[in-house]
Amino acid sequence: MNARTAFTARPTAAELDLLQVLWRLGPADAKTVHEALLPGRPDATYATVLRQLQVMHGKGLLDRDESLRPQRYAPVQAQDKLQQSLVKDFIAKAFAGSGKALVLAALKNHVSAKERAKIRQLLAKNGEQP
Repeated sequence: MNARTAFTARPTAAELDLLQVLWRLGPADAKTVHEALLPGRPDATYATVLRQLQVMHGKGLLDRDESLRPQRYAPVQAQDKLQQSLVKDFIAKAFAGSGKALVLAALKNHVSAKERAKIRQLLAKNGEQP
């Protein structure tokens, strides 16, 4: 695995589920990841989770500590860094590079009144007017 692989590999939806678990838990073995995944995905088998972790390691999305038994997996990128990268790609592809178009679409249908108030506070704190 090289640094370039980690930044070009894009996780699938299933891989994002596993990344969410690992970001929450920290480095973990396959059994621990499987157990943490079960409440949201009761159909997930241990074998499937282990295989997916191995695939993600091969893609450069995960590091694997082979000095421990069982081996422990950890995300290569911090959650915020990967999210920023995915959002940047999404904006480029779905909104013709316009962050404003993304924000307006999100504000129309996906933001509660409470969340809007928080956004206004953040904008005011940064010296910008909504």
